[in-house]
Order: sequence, then structure tokens, then C-alpha cells
Amino acid sequence: MCVILNVSSQTNGLDTLKKKVEIHKILFIGNDVISTHDLPAAVKQKAKYSGYTLETKMIANPNYNYSDHWNKSGVQSLISSKVYDVVVIQQNPTNRINSYDNLVDYSNRYSKLCKENSVILAFFMCWPSLDHFITFDTEILNYQLVSETNDDVLCPVGLVWKTYFDKTKKYDYYSDDNFLPSKKGNDVAAQVVLKSISKHFR
Repeated sequence: MCVILNVSSQTNGLDTLKKKVEIHKILFIGNDVISTHDLPAAVKQKAKYSGYTLETKMIANPNYNYSDHWNKSGVQSLISSKVYDVVVIQQNPTNRINSYDNLVDYSNRYSKLCKENSVILAFFMCWPSLDHFITFDTEILNYQLVSETNDDVLCPVGLVWKTYFDKTKKYDYYSDDNFLPSKKGNDVAAQVVLKSISKHFR
């Protein structure tokens, strides 16, 4: 009796299995925008349904921005540890906490540090409060510029939100305070983040 083994098929099957169990480690740095409904947990859950396995860590303090975390939260050491494959950074809109110049300055610092440690940097595009809706297009442009400057990843959450608002005239992605995300808004944000970063999984 002759048994013919399809080595190629077996190899392909093992490769597929290896890809499915590969763990991608994601560091989230931000404030209550990402902690209110635990954005990393939502991303992790959606990733599971898409066949990815994620390990996430979140460093989030109320109203913290890029510079606060850079100088106070020990994120430089975390990024330099080479533990994480992707770093997602988030801060409030520039019209609320800091100038565009500050945004550019610290975006460049994070980008340089990530590239030195072979880490993918992803910018979480935030949104303005409903009271400052008129600044939405400026915020979108700011994040597009900083991500393109150093060829980093952009998670265009704010753009997706505004597209929805313009189309439906519904603002239910906001919570009652007209700034932080509702559960629905957080779920949309998680989907955008996953779609943006998974393209760059190694």
C-alpha cells in the first residue's frame, strides 16, 4: 500500500495555523477618550473575530496629551523595551489643550523613538467637542499632516465620525457630555483602529 503525503498542503496548513496564533502586542497611550469604554478591550475583541490575537496595554490619564505622557508616564521606556509591535497614541483636539506646533513637536519625538525600536506608530485621529464642531475639518487635516510627515499610520476615527455625522445628522457617537465617546462611538473607533493597524501586522 502506497501512501502519498501532500507535504505542500501540510506546510501551508501549518503556516496558516502559525499566522492565526501569532500574538500582536499593542500599547495604547492616551486619556479618558480611550479609557471611558476601554477602547483596547474593544479592539482586542474585534480582532479576535477577525482572526487576530492581540495583547494590549493601556496607559491613560484624564486629559493627558502627548507631551504629558512623554514626560510623566514612562512611555519612552515602554516603547524602547521592544515588547510592543504597535503603539497607538491619542490626545484631545489641538484647540482644547495645545497648539499645532506642540502636536508636531511631540509627534516627531514619538515617531523617531518608534522607528529606532522597530515599532509601528499609529495616530488616533480624535474629534472636537460638539461645541467646537466648526473646527472638525482642521483637526482632520492636522492629524493627516502629522502622520504623513514621518510616514506613520493614521487611524482616521475623527474622519469616520464626521462622515457619519454629515450623512445622518445624528450625533450619537458622542456621550452626554458632547465630547467623550458613547458606547456606539467607541465601537466605531475600535473598528477603525483595528482596520488601520492590522494592515501593518508583521
